[in-house]
Amino acid sequence: MTVIYAILIFCVLILFHEFGHFMAAKLCGVKVNEFSLGMGPAIFKKQKGDTLYSLRVFPIGGYCAMEGEDEDSDDERAFNKKAAWKKAVIVVAGAFMNLVLAVLIMIGISFAAGTSTTTVDTVSEGAPAQLAGIEHGDTIIAIDGKEVDTWSDIYTFISTSEGDTVTLKLLSEEGTERTVVSGLMQDETGRKIIGITPMTEHNLWNSMISGAKNTWIMGVSMLDIMKQLFTGNVAASELSGPVGIVAAVNTTVSLGFVYIAYLTALISLNLAVVNMLPFPALDGGRLVFIILRRITGKAITDEMESKVHFAGILLLFALMIYVTWHDIVRFVLPIFS
Repeated sequence: MTVIYAILIFCVLILFHEFGHFMAAKLCGVKVNEFSLGMGPAIFKKQKGDTLYSLRVFPIGGYCAMEGEDEDSDDERAFNKKAAWKKAVIVVAGAFMNLVLAVLIMIGISFAAGTSTTTVDTVSEGAPAQLAGIEHGDTIIAIDGKEVDTWSDIYTFISTSEGDTVTLKLLSEEGTERTVVSGLMQDETGRKIIGITPMTEHNLWNSMISGAKNTWIMGVSMLDIMKQLFTGNVAASELSGPVGIVAAVNTTVSLGFVYIAYLTALISLNLAVVNMLPFPALDGGRLVFIILRRITGKAITDEMESKVHFAGILLLFALMIYVTWHDIVRFVLPIFS
């Protein structure tokens, strides 16, 4: 199952990324010579119009090969013949699609988990809430005179209360308002609680807000780690490549589908962020060249840019070898020791 899930994750992420480049290229009138999922020898090929669609053996990459992308071309539909803004759209589209995928997955996770409401679901036996007469279906309107809008408010108001009791304003299922006073108890962490759990609702709009918010938080955390990497606070040996991802999938499979989905969103967002770094051969590096060539005119030729990107590819391969070796030392060798 680890192998199956890992292959599916790789394929989905690559497909979304390259499909972004592909659709943007088509919309901008650029000729796409080949759209491939996977690398290495082809196991399936089909020519449709100007584009060859292929499926290749190794699910560790893919590409959208455009006319005039890395070389001079006289074809009017070539990438190098298009306006700078169209080139920029095509280059950014891959990372954008990975961002969209991450957000969609996080929305799906939020919708599946549901959103906690201010309505009581369960009341623990013998808990202060039960002794106070709080029942299933009661909606908490206010605590100690402070209006409640979300379950987070309930959590905060109770846990930070200063006295030995809290006063709750409730709305019953029948629509009757009443006020009760509940004592407090402590959970295993020492936090004040009254012994209730919330009902959850599966609201698409709330899930969209929550999914986008969680993706943003995940992205900020990712950028912070990259900052620490460049400042030396995080060692390059801590990076993970395909082997590390497979190891993470192996750990996640036993936890359930939601965790696998979360890992997929994390990797997809990581792919979007890393691809937009201003490094040669990456989409971010290509975007930098598009801007520079728009400013400098013909000072930078296609051949010069191609050589810089080729050098970038060599450096990325060197980094990949370094990262893969450390992944093998961390995750593979211990299995045989």
